[in-house]
Order: sequence, then structure tokens, then C-alpha cells
Amino acid sequence: MALSSRKPGLVYLVGAGPGDPDLITLRGIECLKQADVVVYDRLANLSLLAHAKRAELIDVGKQPNRHPVPQTQINAILVEKAQAGNIVVRLKGGDPCVFGRGGEEALALAEAGLPFEIVPGITSAIAAPAYAGIPVTQRNMSCSVAIITGHRAVDNNPQCDWIGSAAGADTLVFLMGIGNLPHLVEQLIRQGRSPDTPVALVEQGTRTTQKTVAGTLANIVERSVNIRPPAVIIVGEVVRLRESLRWFDRVDRRPLLGLRVLNTRPLEQAGELSRRLALLGAESVELPTTRIMPVDNPGPLNTAIAGLVASNGRSPGYDWIIFTSANAVSFFFKRFLALGYDVRTLAGIKLGAAGQSTIDALQSYGLNPDSSPPYTSPALAAQISSQAGQRVLLPCSNADWPDVVDLLRQKGTTVNPVVTYAIQAAEPDPIALAALLKGQVDVATFISASGLNGLASMLKDRTLAEVLAPLTVACIGPTTADTARAMGIRVDLVAQKHTLDGLIDALLTWHRAGSESPAVMPEAIALR
Repeated sequence: MALSSRKPGLVYLVGAGPGDPDLITLRGIECLKQADVVVYDRLANLSLLAHAKRAELIDVGKQPNRHPVPQTQINAILVEKAQAGNIVVRLKGGDPCVFGRGGEEALALAEAGLPFEIVPGITSAIAAPAYAGIPVTQRNMSCSVAIITGHRAVDNNPQCDWIGSAAGADTLVFLMGIGNLPHLVEQLIRQGRSPDTPVALVEQGTRTTQKTVAGTLANIVERSVNIRPPAVIIVGEVVRLRESLRWFDRVDRRPLLGLRVLNTRPLEQAGELSRRLALLGAESVELPTTRIMPVDNPGPLNTAIAGLVASNGRSPGYDWIIFTSANAVSFFFKRFLALGYDVRTLAGIKLGAAGQSTIDALQSYGLNPDSSPPYTSPALAAQISSQAGQRVLLPCSNADWPDVVDLLRQKGTTVNPVVTYAIQAAEPDPIALAALLKGQVDVATFISASGLNGLASMLKDRTLAEVLAPLTVACIGPTTADTARAMGIRVDLVAQKHTLDGLIDALLTWHRAGSESPAVMPEAIALR
């Protein structure tokens, strides 16, 4: 079909917010979910691209003084993709219309007769100061704020009279101005600002790698030597409030601040670990290495469930159902209920659970395990085998059987493992995988042996041991750790409690013990 005969698409100019992925709007997320094409730049948090599951991804990332894709070409891409009938998201850091050239892109679309929608985003001009503990306005201190483009500060363009704007505002916020900081400071002092005027520089605002340096117009240039773009410059008395209002970059409240953690859990389960890490200040790089799926052939599982119903007749009944993972619980009971049974048919059958997460999954169905407390697999096997003649049904994955199978059989217990769910290798997220291979991760976490194998399968010409060698490797339990060591991987941390809480506790203990992770954030220089 010729392009001219196709129905034009639609372009959403979406503000991705300042960096923290939680600060994008609900409307922005909805647009990403609908997208056929996403055109994104370097200031948008790339984890947001996970919402665009079916989209073509086009990187037009601009960097200071280097525009690999010129603005005119970006405009042309948007027009071309929309004319082809696609839903296009132009994902831009901050707000599209606050020094984001969103207006130019909208004009190009309007001239081409294409429909578009502008989805505002939170600009770094207010978000970065807020995350640094600096309100840009404050009663009795600042009743006005000017947002100024810093990279145009050396221009003699009468349409960009930043000095005039600065003269009339209590608080000044400069975006894209770090490269021109000496000139900005010189001009502000020349125009009458006191050298003692407080100034703050916030690099990577709202991200876990945020860094803040404070000073005055007299000394901020010398204190800025370790600050790199993107950074926001705040000038005004409100900067003094940081000492009282600092909240985001306090290691006493967010002890894993700045740590970059590889999260290899399946996509449907990765969010829980990422949220917990974010509350502690860590940034998750989500790279699901496996997919959890229903089994292709549920026949054996159906037969096993039917055998449970006959338990009172003891043939072919079972005395125990043992679950060694939350996934086993979830997929078993989904199938169990789909066959028309309810939990009352399990009366008289004991339930065993290895690990707290497995217990939690059972309790979500209103069931409590007969094994207590949350045993490891060896302890659970010992408890069951102490009762002679026990018959055990063990729902498991299509991967290797849990170690409890061999432990029970060694003690003479009859065990029937039945495949209840399938673990498959996941397609690699190219952005997260690139972050790992470029050394942009500090810690790699693994919840299962299959997670290790899945990541290994994503690497083409490098071994997993080689890729993980510079990182701290943390495993949820000894079984996963043993698999890692068998692959030649150095294991640094093994959770004492084999749960997400235990894994996070291990990370906290390690970090507090004096880890030399490059992500530990320096304290801000206080005002003098």
C-alpha cells in the first residue's frame, strides 16, 4: 500500500521527567504502551522504554556540543513514521517545551498536517532543586524564579536577554549551563549580585547518581571541577535551605544511594525487587534473564491433581505436597482451580513450604503450611522423612528438580516431581544488556540457577564469569551460589535468609562494611 493512501498516525511529544522513572506522568506511560515507534534522547531514563513492549526504538540522543542526529533529521523521522500510520512517541527528558525543542517538533508536525499531542513532563528546573532540598520559591525569601538556558549565555542575541531576566528574579535556575559557569558567575557579579550569593550545582538530578555541590558566586567555579552535565545551577538565597531540607541524598536514610544493581528476575517479578532497592537509594538495571510460563502439556499435572483428590483412599494418594518456590504455588493452584476443585479437597494432605516467599504465596490462598518455621530444603526433607512411608507430590519447574527431591529419596521417602511451570530463556533487553557490558553496573543479583544460565545465554563471545568479574555478585541462597561457582563465577554475597529481604539485608551489611563501590555518593560541600 502506498504511504499516501494510509491513514496518518499520531505523534505524542512526551516529557519523560527529570530522570527518576517514577516521575513520568500516567499519561506518558499510557502513550508508551500504545507506541509503535519511540524516538528517545539521552536525558530520558531508558528504563521507561520497557513500557513500549512492541515499539521500534530509535535513539537520537543528543550530548553537549555533539548532535549525532540533527534536529531537522529528528523532525523528519517523526513526520515519516507518523505518515506511515504509526503511533509515535517522542520521549524527551524533562518537559518537551522547557528548552526541549518540543515546540519546533510540534511545528514540523503541524506543517505536515499530522495530528500530535503534547504530554507535559516535570522539568529538571524544579525537580533537581527539590531533590537537593532546595525549593525554588519560599515565602519571605523568594517570590519569583527565572529558568534560563545556560548554553546560550555567551550569545549576543537580543531575543535571549538572560541578564535582564536575572535582574528581576529572586531565584535563578540555569539549565545546560555547566560549560559556561565561569561566564555566568562573572556576569552575575558584574550586574550587581553579591559574591556571597549562595549557589548550588545538582548533577544527574533525581537519579540515584545525583551529586550536589554548594557554594557561593565567589567560590562555586573552583568547587565545580567534578560536576558534569547534565546539571542544574541554582542561584539565590533559597540554596541556604538545603542544610535543613536535604532529604534525597542522605545516606543515613537511603543507605544504598547511588548503587547500580542488576536485577535478573523475570519481568513479571522484577518490579518488587526494584521498588525495594529504590527505597534504599539504589538504581535497578532490570535485565530479566528468564520467562516463567505455563507448561505446554498440562496432562501430567492434571493426573497428579486428580491423584490428590483420591488421597483419602490412599491410592494413588499423597500425604504431602511440597512447594519449594512461590512460582510452584502460583502455577499449581491456578491449574488446580481451573480444573474445578477447591482447597477443601486437600483436607488431610499436609503442605510443606521451603522459604518465606513460598509460605507467603501459600497464605495468599488462605493456606498455612504444616512445616514451620520457614525451612530450607534440607530441614524440610528431614522433617518429612522422619515419618515413615510418606508419599510426596512435588510441583516444580521444567528445569532441574529441586535438591529436596534427592534428599527425600535418600531417606526412603516416595517423591513424585511433576512439572507445573516452565522456565525459558528471555530475549535480552538491549539497553540493559549494554549497560552491563559497558560496566554501568556495580552489583549483580541472582535469585535462581536458571537466572544465571539465562544471562549466560545472552552473551555472544564472552563468558559470564568474565562479564561479572568486575562486579559484586550476590546470590539469594547456597544453591544459586553453587551454580555460579560451578560456572567459574566469584560469589561475594550469599543471603543468610533465602528471600528478597535476606538478599537486601546482605547488600546493606556489605555496603555498610565499607564497600569501595564507585557509586557511593560524596557528601555535598556545605555553604560557608
